[in-house]
Amino acid sequence: MNISSAEFVISAVEPHQYPEDALPEIALAGRSNVGKSSLINKLILRKSLARTSSQPGKTQQLNYYRINDRLYFVDFPGYGYAKVSKKQREQWGVMIESFLKTREPLKLVLQIVDVRHPPSEDDRLMYNWLKHFDIPVCVVCTKADKIPRSKWDKHVKTIKTELEADPRDPVVLFSSETGLGRDELWSVIMDVALDRAETE
Repeated sequence: MNISSAEFVISAVEPHQYPEDALPEIALAGRSNVGKSSLINKLILRKSLARTSSQPGKTQQLNYYRINDRLYFVDFPGYGYAKVSKKQREQWGVMIESFLKTREPLKLVLQIVDVRHPPSEDDRLMYNWLKHFDIPVCVVCTKADKIPRSKWDKHVKTIKTELEADPRDPVVLFSSETGLGRDELWSVIMDVALDRAETE
């Protein structure tokens, strides 16, 4: 995927703040500190458009990034971070649930999991929730560079098993350090969100 433009648009907390141009939207969901911002930056080949932080739970809104004036990445608040107040977690939950259930331009959710670890209970709940509401999902297993290549298949299999993943859902092994999986993930995104003929 050739990236000609990429820009941060808005941190939205209310539906009236969401863009109204009806471009396809790709949401990114995952635990805090799982590498969502780094994944966005690697996909668009920018070093710091999406702000990364060593402090989990920093993303507290829906962060919109417009790519090539053709689609949006929507970065969700990370889930499962204990230091965030219960009330704030509940507010995030309501915001995200409402978005996922009612947002018409939403075409795909990238559920980001750390390939080094089995999925958490929050990961399983999120995946099951997406499947229950028939929302297209691609599981992205990040931080592949942190484990030996010889263990990739074993770890990915564990994630599929723990999530009870639908075999029809794409699973992409990814590294924001090396770029592993970038082309494959863009292919998934284009197939779901864009007219492939217009992107080539």
